[in-house]
Amino acid sequence: MSFLKLPNTLTDLRNSLNKDKFDTINLYFQDEARFGLKTIVGYCLSAIGVRPKVNYQHKFANTYLWGSYSPINGDCFVWEINGVDSHIFEMYLKEFSKQNPREFKIVVIDNAGFHASQNLEIPENIYLLRIPPYSPELNPCEQIWQYIKQRFKNKQFENIELLKKWLYQMVYDMDANLSKSIVSNHHYNDIFNKIILK
Repeated sequence: MSFLKLPNTLTDLRNSLNKDKFDTINLYFQDEARFGLKTIVGYCLSAIGVRPKVNYQHKFANTYLWGSYSPINGDCFVWEINGVDSHIFEMYLKEFSKQNPREFKIVVIDNAGFHASQNLEIPENIYLLRIPPYSPELNPCEQIWQYIKQRFKNKQFENIELLKKWLYQMVYDMDANLSKSIVSNHHYNDIFNKIILK
């Protein structure tokens, strides 16, 4: 429940930070989302009296996006991979740690089982901050997936490669300002700015 002691946790991290190894501290929200070939039907605008038609397919091939987004500067790190387990999570953290290696990353995560493995090797420049169980609203990365899935509705992809191509372009088009505006949360930002950036 370290999330409930966020100010104390951030203070301890700042005071114990090895300034010879790390130049900056950043905050990220991390989560995973599944995207598949099965058409997700949603609302759309149409002329009065016109009933819109959507091509629909019932296929179950899918892939996952793993993402970490910063509300502080809009930085992000996104992986596309087919699966969710502790081994993939460990590989994800290892690759994430290589992005700005002199940045100490405080990463807010949920309580998914594969996040809680006792044998996880966590890189030296990453600190995992777990939110309380059953509280997805405390992880604004969920809003990134909502943004993407809103644009994913009513789309049909012939194969998984076309779906991946669409996801890559969607992630690429989301610049730092957009990402920051989506995941920005004044509760986190106020505490982070007061303690880390003071």
